Amino acid sequence: MTVTTAAPPSPAAEAPARGPRRAVRLRRAALPYVLLLPALVLELLVHLVPMTVGAVMSFKELTQFFVRDWGSAPWTGLGNYRVAVRFDAPVGQALLHSFLITCGFTVLSVGLSWLLGTAAAILTQERFRGRALLRGVFLIPYALPVYAAVITWSFMFQRDNGLVNHLFHDQLHLASGHPFWLIGGNSFAALVTVSVWRSWPFAFLCLTAGLQNIPRELYEAAAMDGAGIWQQIRRITMPSLRPVNQVLVLVLFLWTFNDFNTPYVLFGKSAPDAADVISIHIYQSSFITWNFGSGAAMSVLLLLFLLLVTAGYLIATTRGRDADA
Repeated sequence: MTVTTAAPPSPAAEAPARGPRRAVRLRRAALPYVLLLPALVLELLVHLVPMTVGAVMSFKELTQFFVRDWGSAPWTGLGNYRVAVRFDAPVGQALLHSFLITCGFTVLSVGLSWLLGTAAAILTQERFRGRALLRGVFLIPYALPVYAAVITWSFMFQRDNGLVNHLFHDQLHLASGHPFWLIGGNSFAALVTVSVWRSWPFAFLCLTAGLQNIPRELYEAAAMDGAGIWQQIRRITMPSLRPVNQVLVLVLFLWTFNDFNTPYVLFGKSAPDAADVISIHIYQSSFITWNFGSGAAMSVLLLLFLLLVTAGYLIATTRGRDADA
């Protein structure tokens, strides 16, 4: 019996087969980048191009005399930056005051928002009648449009017919007279109140999602070992929520430090001295005094500060995670 063996395919026959396979692999590899291209182009047009233009403007003496043709404004180099950081001069003193006000406002707003969000998330972790409705009510401040919510608060803070004075003075008798809330020293407390009211539901939402990933068996085992509620929160809940808290605190910090809508709608174009946060201060330096070069320099300094804080925070939290691991 004669046995015949098939001859191996020649390289010339394999070449047409390898060509289509290579093209398919290239198309699959390029597909993610093609899908990302519209978002990258939009990011370039919406963020990177204005940022670049703003950085160039910060090196120019761009005042109201050069608004129509800002490219012809004289080049000042680091002049705008030197004026902004001279803290013994009026411009630098005002910027430093605004920066310190913003730091205090951010610390209070982020801290209280995180505390309220954590407490609400833990209290609504267990099942009870009406829990879904209560969670929905908690999210109302986050779902409301910012302008509608802040305008409502501005009416509530009115001196003569506002709900806040009516409650604290007329009903609870905790205040002597009807204090001003949107001017003077009380404006800082009003700004923190509105900011916390708008921010804490976001913290509550993130922490509630994080609590769903903690196994119930851990709590059951801790209860069998005699651990109380506070020990369970300290030993189980808070360590398990650490990754969520690391991202949440950073996001709340960036949102609050950059917040422009809340103080602008609450106080208008000119915020009181006690609530002169840096976003409003930069707006006034740019669009009220018409010194766009100085305002652009302050914006670049703010961007550098936020980048440094973000980088330091990420390095510290990453090292903390590595040490725990």
